Amino acid sequence: MSEYCDTLISAEICERHYRSPDWLFVDCRFDLAAPGWGPESYRESHIPGAVYAHLDRDLAGPPGPRSGRHPLPDWRLFAERLGRWGLHPTTQVIVYDQGSGALAARLWWLLRAIGHRRVAVLDGGWAAWQALGGAQSDALALEHARDAELCVGSGWVTTREIEENLSARRFLLVDARTPARFTGEDEPIDPVAGHIPGAVNFPLQDNLAVDGRFLDSEALRARWLARLGATPPAAVVHMCGSGVTACHNLLAMEAASLHGSRLYVGSWSEWIRDPAHPLATGPA
Repeated sequence: MSEYCDTLISAEICERHYRSPDWLFVDCRFDLAAPGWGPESYRESHIPGAVYAHLDRDLAGPPGPRSGRHPLPDWRLFAERLGRWGLHPTTQVIVYDQGSGALAARLWWLLRAIGHRRVAVLDGGWAAWQALGGAQSDALALEHARDAELCVGSGWVTTREIEENLSARRFLLVDARTPARFTGEDEPIDPVAGHIPGAVNFPLQDNLAVDGRFLDSEALRARWLARLGATPPAAVVHMCGSGVTACHNLLAMEAASLHGSRLYVGSWSEWIRDPAHPLATGPA
């Protein structure tokens, strides 16, 4: 391939390239309620040659008293991990999870944040690969002895910026959680329910078709423009419970050619660390 993929990619295309030495497949399967499930599933079977990325250990740093549940990883340690995976500037990275892309999108975003644009999410994930009859393996990938080069950008906002935006309204905060969590009717994970005042809700499930794969780019674009109204893409900041599944919405906007939105990494779980922060319930 002369061009690289940078948003979504089909299982059919991946099947033609999974043996290519300059393609790197990363298995991001994970279950927040059962952290051991993802690694065990990988050990049992995965796309041949794929490495495994653990959400808590590889795609986030340890949470602190003021952080959300999945803060940014230590960039030096992240570079070491990428180097062991064999990443180099021309590598085409394919990330996948069990299906929707809600977890794989976190690594997609992290790689873009360090300047690596050759990364795409396998649309439909492991489920799509299985449905295609793609090859499977239980062999663990070999590690490499070198670090990857990083060029850390600034595609995210801090809690301080969210605080300032309460009155300044420089950007629109879009929450990817389910409507019940956004309104405060149900909160199965975090100790406080509700949302940040001024935020609007766009559940990540709205990016998907009935088969669990992403809507096509035109349908995504229409759906997002209807939600954003006059707000330009670059004035959009995405959030969720901990800064992981919000990347799904950011990916959807990029796939719809709505470029430039950012991520609130700390998200709801960091916002509620400070009892002085205002909260809202009910619909936006």
